[in-house]
Amino acid sequence: MNYSSLTNLAVVACPGGEVFADEVILHLEAGHLRNFELMTGELAARYNLDTHTVAERINFINHALSPVQYGSGKTDGFKTPRFKTAARFSLFSNGEVKAEILESIRGKDTYIVQDVENHYPVPFNEGKVRQVLSVNDHLMTTFVTVDAVRQAGAGQVTLVMPIYPYSRQHKKKGREGLTASRVGKILESLGVNRIITLDIHSREIVNAFNCLRLENLHASYQIIRSLARLPGLVLNDDFVVVSPDTGAVDRNKFYATALKKPLALLYKERDYSRVSKDALENNICEIKLLGNVKGKTVFMADDMLGTGGTLLKAMQFLKEQGAGKVIAAISLPLFSGEAISYFDAAYKAGLFYRIIGTNAIYHEAVLQREWYITVNITKLFAQTICRLHQGLSLSSLLDNRDAIIKLFAET
Repeated sequence: MNYSSLTNLAVVACPGGEVFADEVILHLEAGHLRNFELMTGELAARYNLDTHTVAERINFINHALSPVQYGSGKTDGFKTPRFKTAARFSLFSNGEVKAEILESIRGKDTYIVQDVENHYPVPFNEGKVRQVLSVNDHLMTTFVTVDAVRQAGAGQVTLVMPIYPYSRQHKKKGREGLTASRVGKILESLGVNRIITLDIHSREIVNAFNCLRLENLHASYQIIRSLARLPGLVLNDDFVVVSPDTGAVDRNKFYATALKKPLALLYKERDYSRVSKDALENNICEIKLLGNVKGKTVFMADDMLGTGGTLLKAMQFLKEQGAGKVIAAISLPLFSGEAISYFDAAYKAGLFYRIIGTNAIYHEAVLQREWYITVNITKLFAQTICRLHQGLSLSSLLDNRDAIIKLFAET
């Protein structure tokens, strides 16, 4: 690891993404400490020096390159770089948002963190105002933050968005916009060089940009590790992976291959003359099953859960087909509208056993539910940021099959 280069890394947290950014920074600091200790140990052994002397020399170089960050404290031990950049966000009475960067980031590799689906009150005006923002409000905050960072002279600008906004608007069937593509092109025009996101809804979006690069991370390793730790769950012959629809086949085929279990498929027929009103009244008119779930533990994985209507119908159908425990894994658990109350009722009715979701979206209410298990993916984002900053390969993070194989070899 090039320790000196980390003094040139800056993290700017938008109000909606501050919780996520703070956790990412904790992992950046822990990883930096771990690698610092490894490096000092290796150099001390190679050059026949004591570790304090090696640490002092590393700190000397870092201090010379970045005196603001390394100008105080002990000289012969680990010194944590200050990754988070101070910023001020103002909310005006007419709804306009202003972003100000409060320290120099000129030439720095800057990462802006935003959670556009955070629908809890977020702070503005130095904490004097707390406001619940819509996706569009968060998106506008992102735009003004990118502009402020660019105006401050940042070098590379990377946008860290665990959920990509408008990702479900990626197909053009008639007189409608390709908004998923348009959002990315707006960000590209503002000067964003790269976007880091999680399980983007459609691969088509990745190819929608001119020069902007999109890194699409996957939480499959973290989800499988959490699944394997569920109490009383045995991954034996009575375990089957079920794709909840045809669009999720590739994702569930990956899980079935990793777990070495059979794959079944649900096919949903929809009546498009009916308009979906909520989770309970949607346009699914019939579900068909390809495979056998009778008496088996069922595992389903999907990228996104909105109101939850499709998943609830799938769970009810699987129970009607004789399934035992039903477990779902969701990368982006939105729980829009009254979704949490619907799943409360479904859990009481015995329609499912557990839902595994990531912390890509900030939630408070769902974390209190017995049926919900949260998976922390901030370390994955921290590793990605660290590797990108140092120009290292992301291959093992983008394709984590080897890590999954190693996980089962250790259990």
